[in-house]
Amino acid sequence: MPQNTQDPQTAQAAQAVQPKKIAVAGATGRLGSHVARILREQGHDVVAISRSAGIDVVTGEGLADALAGVDIVIDTASTPSPDEQDAIAFFTASARNLHEYGAAAGVERIVSVSIIGIDASEGGYNLAKVAHEKALAGGPLPVQILRAAQFHEFVELLVSWGRQGGTAYVPVMRTQLVACSAVAQALVDLANGPAPAAGSTRMPFPEIAGPREESLAKAARLVFAHRGEAVEVVEVSDPNTPDRKLLESGALLPGADALLAGPAFADWLAAS
Repeated sequence: MPQNTQDPQTAQAAQAVQPKKIAVAGATGRLGSHVARILREQGHDVVAISRSAGIDVVTGEGLADALAGVDIVIDTASTPSPDEQDAIAFFTASARNLHEYGAAAGVERIVSVSIIGIDASEGGYNLAKVAHEKALAGGPLPVQILRAAQFHEFVELLVSWGRQGGTAYVPVMRTQLVACSAVAQALVDLANGPAPAAGSTRMPFPEIAGPREESLAKAARLVFAHRGEAVEVVEVSDPNTPDRKLLESGALLPGADALLAGPAFADWLAAS
């Protein structure tokens, strides 16, 4: 089991942070909103990049002005589409534009988030994130990539996809669920740390996960109990799922050097 257990909310509390101008791609999303909040609390000048602000990482609209004078980009932008090709197109265009416009603006580096254990992915969103990592690593700016476990905040969405009346069908999945706020703090810590050398993006990437292994089915049951709904949760092993082996084998669990950050899912749900 991973041993590097730490509360990321206090990881740098005793360290002085040099204020910088930091752009957050996906600043209005589940993860990006936490990143932006933490940065502001630390005194950084935050540039919120989102389509609602007229800035599009896929088309490049508004990026030149948004990145002017920016020191670091923290990339949390994602696509709502689970379609593999749509996601690949989104992530590769986003990486290309952040590098192109960032380099032109004199950005120091890009800090981005990915997913633990996706190297052997065969399809779907996980494969799109592999393409994202490669596109980020192939650009001119130094890049730091943090791989995270599945987020607490995504469990309800995953459960809703397979619900049919009083039954919810969920894939057999071993995970170590982690809170978005913990991942956000870890991304900010990377941004506050030393910059890597250009072209140094390489495996293994640092990882962050929750404090203990959990199954998606167990998390789903906790969600329905929290809502007070009598819903039966049925685990399904679908051979047509491209990454079924990854989900079921524990490949998405963190490695021995991963940072483990609370709260556990049940505690997070009770407090949410």
